[in-house]
Amino acid sequence: MKQENQNMSDAEYREAWDNLGKIEIKLVEKIGECKHIVGETYIYKPPYQKPPNVCYALLHVLDLYPWRVALGFPSWNAQDRKVYRIHCPDATGTVWEMRRVK
Repeated sequence: MKQENQNMSDAEYREAWDNLGKIEIKLVEKIGECKHIVGETYIYKPPYQKPPNVCYALLHVLDLYPWRVALGFPSWNAQDRKVYRIHCPDATGTVWEMRRVK
């Protein structure tokens, strides 16, 4: 397997990092009790920086996906492969969309 980035300069690496984009999470469906309100939106600035004021249970589930989103890996959502639809861990909780934004 050819490694395309093995000769990347430090400047090219920094440019690639800067171009990762932000990741938006948005509450699109609320089934049961939750402190969050439909339409609320939060931003991961780099994939490592979790947005403040999001419940820890949801962040635990979302932790699996920021790098997939940041790198443009397609989601399982056949209607829009750029959007991940993720349910919080509560059986009657919330559904969130996670996508890369400029």
